[in-house]
Amino acid sequence: MTENVLYEPPVAGDEIDTLLGSLDRQRRIFAWKCGGLDAAGLRATVAASSMTLGGLLKHLALVEDDMFSQKLLGRPPAPPWDTVDFDADPDWEWRTAAGDSPEQLTTLWQDAVARSRANVRQALAEGGLGRLAAYANSRGESPSLRRMLIDMIEEYARHAGHADLIREAVDGLVGEDQPAG
Repeated sequence: MTENVLYEPPVAGDEIDTLLGSLDRQRRIFAWKCGGLDAAGLRATVAASSMTLGGLLKHLALVEDDMFSQKLLGRPPAPPWDTVDFDADPDWEWRTAAGDSPEQLTTLWQDAVARSRANVRQALAEGGLGRLAAYANSRGESPSLRRMLIDMIEEYARHAGHADLIREAVDGLVGEDQPAG
């Protein structure tokens, strides 16, 4: 498997390329919806929701690290997550994003995605899509990498929809894919 990131999943690819292509497409859509905004744009809300694009960037950075570093490979939380008591402050990433610059938020998310890609490559080399996670859920079950990729695709798809609504309210940007060029 190469580091090439496809614009969309292959039309008739194998399971690995289809799953990874689907996840990368959702990541790309999300990045486009959050890209090029100043701090005010990343703090904008829609209607009664307190959700922001900056909060989404920080939340998805956390989810990337939680899913593919901690749960998949059993690694301890990395900064900044290693100093947060999420039991005491379960909305920490959402609440603190407003104090971070656009560059900090984007870098945090991009770095988490890069770690996730490396961790998924490692897990694929160790056992393919059937490789089980290092953690077990409340029923004592460890999900496969296949299931974790599907869960992450669902997470991004849900939040790409949120990002679409917020971004349209900020500056009118709409669409599913970034225009060519």
